[in-house]
Amino acid sequence: MDQILIIDDNEQLCQTLVKLVDRLGMSAVYETTLQQGLEKALSGNYDIVFLDINLPDGCGLDIIRELRSLPFPPEIIIITGHSDDDGAEIAIQNGAWDYIEKSASMQNIRLSLSRAIQYRKQKKERPSHVALKRDAIIGASIQIVDCLDEAAYAANCDNPTLITGETGTGKELFAKAIHENSRQSAGNFVVVDCAALPEHLVESILFGHKKGSFTGSIENHEGLIRQADAGTLFLDEVGEMPLGIQKKFLRVLQEKRFRPVGCETEMHSNFRLICATHRNLEDMVANGLFRQDLYYRIRTICIALPPLRDRPKDIPCLALHRIGQASIRMGERSHGLTPDFLETLMAYSWPGNVRELFNTIDQVLARAVDEPILFSSHLPINIRTSVIKQNLTRSPKNMPETPDHVESEKVASLVPLKEHLENVKGQYINDLMRQTSRNVSDACRISGLSRAYLYQLLQKYDISVTPAKKAAGQGYTAVGQ
Repeated sequence: MDQILIIDDNEQLCQTLVKLVDRLGMSAVYETTLQQGLEKALSGNYDIVFLDINLPDGCGLDIIRELRSLPFPPEIIIITGHSDDDGAEIAIQNGAWDYIEKSASMQNIRLSLSRAIQYRKQKKERPSHVALKRDAIIGASIQIVDCLDEAAYAANCDNPTLITGETGTGKELFAKAIHENSRQSAGNFVVVDCAALPEHLVESILFGHKKGSFTGSIENHEGLIRQADAGTLFLDEVGEMPLGIQKKFLRVLQEKRFRPVGCETEMHSNFRLICATHRNLEDMVANGLFRQDLYYRIRTICIALPPLRDRPKDIPCLALHRIGQASIRMGERSHGLTPDFLETLMAYSWPGNVRELFNTIDQVLARAVDEPILFSSHLPINIRTSVIKQNLTRSPKNMPETPDHVESEKVASLVPLKEHLENVKGQYINDLMRQTSRNVSDACRISGLSRAYLYQLLQKYDISVTPAKKAAGQGYTAVGQ
């Protein structure tokens, strides 16, 4: 029997959903707080979780990834009383199955539940994929696991694959993993750095050329496309490919045939294509900087790699891996790491991602050759100062000193510090939402709060996201003011 968990503070709604589930021949239980719901989810084996966003003790969006980290995670259906486009985007991006307003009809909720159950049964019946060989890809966060799942799908077919992500996130490593696990693994893995191609030699490098076809061509040259025959052609930073070459390459991708510079006959190359870029190709297409037809051809499968700052739990594994590599290479004993060393690594934002982390570890090891234990003081100054400044901005500012006699006059009217801070925080959130016209994105940008935490505070102080209309012609009013 399918097991359903409902996490919502509205008991009447919970009981209604339990009755609906019972009529469908399933079993349901419910919890009215986030913590109790999470504990039940982690200790049980549920197929579907109905999850509210605004709960008394937190934001439902905060636990989606934790639920999805379970061995066979449940499908998650978000149910909310206050719909929000940004909240829906966060939920779906984090792996939620559906996002439904509580005002929706029971028929719509039943339909979503039935489809989620059908999808889950299909997943259970699907044969397991062969484990992906991923020796060079380090990490066990849900973000990386999701990317590895997509890489496994890509490896099991020949479809063009686009890997996106910031510089240093490991796009080439994923491309290699796809190649090594694919039917083309016996062939060449040919890397083309589109950003480094001299514009006047692009055609020659890609397509090859015949001896004497242009000044300096003293012998025949086999192009990279030909070298990738029966293997994989990896176009790194494909967004940098000149527009003129994009049109010619589109034909090569469609026909798997091309003509080297100076040749009259065409050649054949049956390659598998993987592309990577740190740029937004959709924006480039809109601005006429990248061909739309080529864009749709290269992104049959798309893998978006997360920045390192979004998966801090992987940082210790990555650091230990790099240190282990160095100790093997140098034939030395591995270094030990103190908690403050790892805490500083995890607190830093790593704009250069994994590449910057590895370079930092190499720099630390070069300076601490004879020191067996690494402390945060071994890290570069720019990283340590960045983390310190970040911590300072989160700490309350020192209050200006006040004369003792003035303080003594105010003692009688003072309230406990915790109560005072709560009052100040509540007023700040009220003012913030009023001044941003209830725009959640603007509120997060101005305050520096995460969207999930902002939702939690809005629930706590009973402040609505969407303004409620007053009487006709009188504008809007805000709940909680």
